[in-house]
Amino acid sequence: MKLKVLIVVMALVGCFSTTASAQSGTSRIIKHPVIDCKWVNPRIGTGGHGHVFYGANVPFGYVQLGPTEPTRGWDWCSGYHESDSVLIGFGHQHLSGTGIGDLGDIALLPVTRRDQDAVIFSHQDESVTPGLYTVTLRENGKPYVRVKLTATQRTGMHSYYFNSDLDSVLLRLDLGQGIGWDTPKEMMMKQVSPQRVVGYRFSNGWARDQKVFFVMDFKQDVTLEKLNGDTVGIISAPNTGEGTTPFMVKVGLSAVSIDNAIENLEAENPEWHLNDLALAAKKAWEKELNKIVIDANSDDDLTVFYTALYHTMVAPSVFSDVNGEYRGADGKVHQGDFTNYTTLSLWDTYRAAHPLQTLIHREKQADLAQTFLHIFEQQGKLPVWHLMGNETDCMVGNPGVPVLADLVLKGFDVDAHAALKAMTTSAMLDERSMGLLKQYGYIPYDLEPDKETVARGLEYALADWCIAQVARQAGDKENEAYFLNRSKSYRYYFDKQTRFMRGKDSQGNFRPASEFDPLSTKHRNDDYCEGNAWQYTWLVPHDVHGLVDLFGSEKAFIAKLDSLFIVEGDLGDEASPDVSGLIGQYAHGNEPSHHIIYMYNYVGQPWKAAQLIRRVLRELYRNDLDGLSGNEDVGQMSAWYVLSSIGLYQEEPAGGKYIIGTPLFNEARIDVGDGKTFTVRAVNNSDENIYVQSARLNGKRYDKNWIDYRDIIAGGTLELTMGPKPSKWGTGKKARP
Repeated sequence: MKLKVLIVVMALVGCFSTTASAQSGTSRIIKHPVIDCKWVNPRIGTGGHGHVFYGANVPFGYVQLGPTEPTRGWDWCSGYHESDSVLIGFGHQHLSGTGIGDLGDIALLPVTRRDQDAVIFSHQDESVTPGLYTVTLRENGKPYVRVKLTATQRTGMHSYYFNSDLDSVLLRLDLGQGIGWDTPKEMMMKQVSPQRVVGYRFSNGWARDQKVFFVMDFKQDVTLEKLNGDTVGIISAPNTGEGTTPFMVKVGLSAVSIDNAIENLEAENPEWHLNDLALAAKKAWEKELNKIVIDANSDDDLTVFYTALYHTMVAPSVFSDVNGEYRGADGKVHQGDFTNYTTLSLWDTYRAAHPLQTLIHREKQADLAQTFLHIFEQQGKLPVWHLMGNETDCMVGNPGVPVLADLVLKGFDVDAHAALKAMTTSAMLDERSMGLLKQYGYIPYDLEPDKETVARGLEYALADWCIAQVARQAGDKENEAYFLNRSKSYRYYFDKQTRFMRGKDSQGNFRPASEFDPLSTKHRNDDYCEGNAWQYTWLVPHDVHGLVDLFGSEKAFIAKLDSLFIVEGDLGDEASPDVSGLIGQYAHGNEPSHHIIYMYNYVGQPWKAAQLIRRVLRELYRNDLDGLSGNEDVGQMSAWYVLSSIGLYQEEPAGGKYIIGTPLFNEARIDVGDGKTFTVRAVNNSDENIYVQSARLNGKRYDKNWIDYRDIIAGGTLELTMGPKPSKWGTGKKARP
């Protein structure tokens, strides 16, 4: 039997209404729902290698309030993993899906003894819906406190229902605690009134100079007792709740000052109504989730989709206070007339997360561009991987360039000349192998001690192409010519004998055959970054036809591409853990592979893309704790699913050519802003009918296997008729991107 769920658009916020149906005597139809938070399962990705945040937050919030466990390795990068049962606090900031751990700042833990620094807890006692986290903590099997947490953009609220047999309420405030690489440098906590504690925590971790200021307001009088200088404090009060009245705490954060933390708290969280605050958070999530409304064939499809959409909105995080002040990349406090953002995992997110944002969060893009331009002014280059006002320089290439270029080329309110200056300056620095690139035209592996030269070179090439497109639009012929030429530097790495991208030395010789294994993914010690030659040979999304030419013919290109999804082998003893979600050597669990399937459209074989897209959607995303094939990477893994499942994906790193794949759903209605909706409708869609037979755009025949961004945001309907066998649709030369 097939369960049929018909999703129809209504208002933005509210509850589902269900109507029974007697069709065939087997199916039920849920009519006229609103997309509700019940379709989000935040546990997806908390197991395996997903590394997702688990707790209470609002879309794009500075605060992510939730449980923090002791760091036990790579899978605890977010501070939480389903395999663990030890709780060391409820921290107010966490990362989601990263491959490096940090944050965990300003942690509170309800305890029964002053010397207690951890609690054993059970995931059976936890519950999370977007904006609300609850857990019951036990001692010797007996509950001693029920916890409820919620958040606004810059604040958190805690309710602790302590058992009546406890004489005192005890909260451990630990400023020494962090996640992963985090080390505290300077801390302060001070009680300034019977119901207020303030302080700060400065740390050195992945973010090398992170500053967090806080204020804690309590609903009743408390006493702060310091146990270890300003590192650990015990906040105590008489237990008058009798298990029914909560002990309540409100926390405001700022990266600027204690005064700003107080102002943030007073502006966003002035009352003591946790349920109202949680409801506001829920409505905020539902407003964003309703930007794409789908007609799906199962509850699991709905859950996987809306959880993925939820995960794309944990970050970028707001990084300015309600008064507009923020801490810049130069460490100084700045006054902005825009919303400043942080947690910019750009090497991951330029590929799908940001192209998704330009469709459904268009109102935020001008502020994002301002964030990039101000970071450039403050640190002399565009962001690479920005965290809490700090440049981490993590990963390779110039990934801020494609994001900013995409905004310019798509017509957002961006100063194009300022953007071009920021991009060209960033691309002409001598750091991070670019000096070698300028000197040799490629990056010789024998001169770069940090290795990864093929990955670096290919990433720089695609970013340079983006600069050339912006220069062309600006009429800057000199920069257009220079960067367009440099964007073709990928050709240096292509070995026509082996048909792989390979490392080349300063004399122009490829790495000796004895040192080359196309399957090897030796972690950070070879020519590639979190990948191997099989995966990196395709990292030319900006010039797919140029890559085809290197192979000599479309036939040779297709044969090699077909092989990618078939070849299997040992990745080596030192394999990067990021290389996961394998189909042959295609590694969906890591970002360098994410665009590859869509290359089939460029060579007139969209049906091959359809087969693989459906396989990835069905096999590598699941409603399960281990429901992601790799770490979430701040929304990128989920953004691939969101875009691909509605039938669209931006292959080229900037400009807005969305490749048409194979919609998973019967219909997806996308709110593209300005009161307009773009609908992708798949007629005769099913798990068997995965191939596009014909297409119509706004009622007119449409033969191209891609669609332009401007056609999408204009609103309208793309209707795809689906069938069980490949067709000739999208195969002709004129139909290809």
